[in-house]
Amino acid sequence: MKLGFIGTGNISSDVITGICKSKLSFKKIIISKRNKKKSKFLKKKFKNKIIIARNNQDVIDNSDWIFLGVLPKVGEKILPGLKFKSNQTLVSFMSTVNLKQLKKITNKKGNVVRAIPMPPISLGKGPVALYPPNKKVKNFFDKIGTSIEIKSEKLSNNFWAISGTMASFYELLKVLSDWLIKRGLKKSDAQRYVISLYSALAQLAEVHSSKNLRKFVLESQTPGGLNWQGVNELRKSGYFKSLEKSVNNILKRLNKA
Repeated sequence: MKLGFIGTGNISSDVITGICKSKLSFKKIIISKRNKKKSKFLKKKFKNKIIIARNNQDVIDNSDWIFLGVLPKVGEKILPGLKFKSNQTLVSFMSTVNLKQLKKITNKKGNVVRAIPMPPISLGKGPVALYPPNKKVKNFFDKIGTSIEIKSEKLSNNFWAISGTMASFYELLKVLSDWLIKRGLKKSDAQRYVISLYSALAQLAEVHSSKNLRKFVLESQTPGGLNWQGVNELRKSGYFKSLEKSVNNILKRLNKA
């Protein structure tokens, strides 16, 4: 199987990295020149596994599966001018282009799936929400992450909305790390501590994923303690309501697409 990528931005690069590090069986990965720096880096890193195509149509003509990793506005502009094969599987990473629009601009009726891979896929980790359900695509992503099939596009938009909190999470880590640095810690030590702490907390929650998250909130604090003070001050400030409002606004944007 030959895999083609139109667009070699961050997400496509992460998926390609995850594929190359996995036990997936494939012949070649054919990538576009959209991002010359990243495409050359991938070619150098994975050598004989990567081919840089002359153009986007060349990617399509020589691939069995096509992954769309371009920005939505770019995709809406360039995809109508490309000719896809009827038997090709098409997987889109474009956030605000729904399935109906995707089929229209690619002139494809079937084998079209929207996927939401996240950066940890480069490590073979993390969830990948898929719509509509597709057994072959699910099996593919199960080998480089954890697939979650969604039966309704409206429901799948909720997953897209949650994926829009990734930068906010990293901003949280940065704020806490910077706080330690301002108080005299070395940057390397500050970042290592904050990242390690939140990574461990997430792993603990994952091990007990069947447990109601509310219990984690309650069990991680004692009345009058440090965590009790921290979470209640953030609640009073409207921090968590603001987070929910942000996710709701992202969802509104997705539903209007």
